[in-house]
Amino acid sequence: MSAKYPGEVREASLNPIPINPAAALNSTSWELDKIVRELRDVRNDWRNQRGRSREPGLRELPSRDALQQIIRELCGALFPMRLGPQELREETEDYYVGHTLDAALNELLRQTQLELIYFSRQHHANTDEASLKSQANQIVRLFAAALPGLRRTLDTDIQAAFQGDPAARSVDEVLLCYPGVLAIIHHRLAHTLYQLGVPLLARIVAEQAHSLTGIDIHPGAEIGSGFFIDHGTGVVIGETAVIGERVRIYQAVTLGAKTFPTDERGNLQKGLPRHPIVEDDVVIYAGATVLGRITIGKGSIIGGNVWLTRSVPPGSSITQASSRHHAPQEADL
Repeated sequence: MSAKYPGEVREASLNPIPINPAAALNSTSWELDKIVRELRDVRNDWRNQRGRSREPGLRELPSRDALQQIIRELCGALFPMRLGPQELREETEDYYVGHTLDAALNELLRQTQLELIYFSRQHHANTDEASLKSQANQIVRLFAAALPGLRRTLDTDIQAAFQGDPAARSVDEVLLCYPGVLAIIHHRLAHTLYQLGVPLLARIVAEQAHSLTGIDIHPGAEIGSGFFIDHGTGVVIGETAVIGERVRIYQAVTLGAKTFPTDERGNLQKGLPRHPIVEDDVVIYAGATVLGRITIGKGSIIGGNVWLTRSVPPGSSITQASSRHHAPQEADL
């Protein structure tokens, strides 16, 4: 039988669940007791398989919603007259910054405590909760102290975006509109958290930027000042990537790993350097894929859609044609 409407699809292999209209209107037909019981069984199976048969009795993981609010408030405190509230006036700017930072940092302290306590329990550490809360306090103090320097670095990123895009009419437009700038703000906040020893909080922040912009930057990546991602969608920057100053990349660029070493049991070895090193003043055009712990020399230009698994010296210009003509060497395999 042909479809009655353009979007209608009928397949003999599909077996839709029969629906009783009378039952659908009756909320008592949901059989919630049975569903809840079965979901509990699934949870218990998962916990038993991972040696977590006894949960601590309360939710102890950090909150994505809380982190989202924290980042929103931090963005407002870093750029109050651009990303702060619409009614803000310059004469009350300092008050707003202080009040907003106080709220954001206190909530960040709570989330940091949750992460430290969670990982302590997961690793069966004997650290007492008071010590973990003290450690969390120190982490947030160091994070707060880093904010002025982080703002200065972000200013260089925003300026790089303005200077690097002929369509940009002002630095304010760049800050308010560009997904690459939103992504690098999130990254610099996330990277600071990552360096201070709260990788879960850092990853939540990074993935929120990923969801918003389509730009995937691992919080462990080291990125120098004056960094600009133009357009941005599909960019991937791996955990151990190292990027120098004044680097510009375009949409769909991947700075990724080529191989994933395993131990004698076949488990992935985590934390090993496996992503590219990109030196100062490099430009990488759209769709380029750069894989492995290789070095892209200072001032090099990597053309669009290039597949690169070898180091290139400073000042190189790599196109698809030159990449194809390169004979594979042992280091490339």
